[in-house]
Amino acid sequence: MEETKFNMPLIGDPFPNLDVETTMGPMRLPEAYKGKWFVLFSHPADYTPVCTTEFVAFQKRYDKFQALDCKLIGMSVDQVFSHIKWIEWINYNLKVDILFPVIAANDQLANRLGMLHPGKGTNTVRAVFVVDPKSVVRLIIYYPQEIGRNIDEIVRAVEALQVADKQGAVAAGWPNNELIGDRVIVPPPKDYDSAKKRKEEYECYDWWFCHKPLEK
Repeated sequence: MEETKFNMPLIGDPFPNLDVETTMGPMRLPEAYKGKWFVLFSHPADYTPVCTTEFVAFQKRYDKFQALDCKLIGMSVDQVFSHIKWIEWINYNLKVDILFPVIAANDQLANRLGMLHPGKGTNTVRAVFVVDPKSVVRLIIYYPQEIGRNIDEIVRAVEALQVADKQGAVAAGWPNNELIGDRVIVPPPKDYDSAKKRKEEYECYDWWFCHKPLEK
């Protein structure tokens, strides 16, 4: 019998069409968030310590994602009733109300997104997909089960992508880069004459490394 193969979406690919069951009812992705940014993140399993800390951390930054017009949606290979009960547990014991939906995935759906670790049984890896308003995958981050995610970095990545789309590339650690702070890197010149003028038009280390103020 021929093995069924799934190809996970890569950066620059359209996010695949998925009909999913969630804690907030059925949903069709990416249609449900068309015109908005969204972050889909998977966790290995409900009722696990690291995943619990991550859900709390995502929710604590919920307003920051909202300010970026970015939706959150979680996912694991657990049934909806398990998600609901775990969310109730978090609310009752940790006093945190989870406001984003959580997908109840099956193995086929998780495989389609490349979220099943081949050496970890049916547990989903800690994957993050950042998808833009045109439903294009813009960023993918994978973590092993043993390490919880830095949610501040995911917030930063969404904001950095939005700035890059409108103003230019951003530096390492933006907006706190050691060389240029929150300034935006000017795209490289495309011809010799532009290269000669570059240092007159912008602040530069050299003609190939120029930067400009961030537009607020």
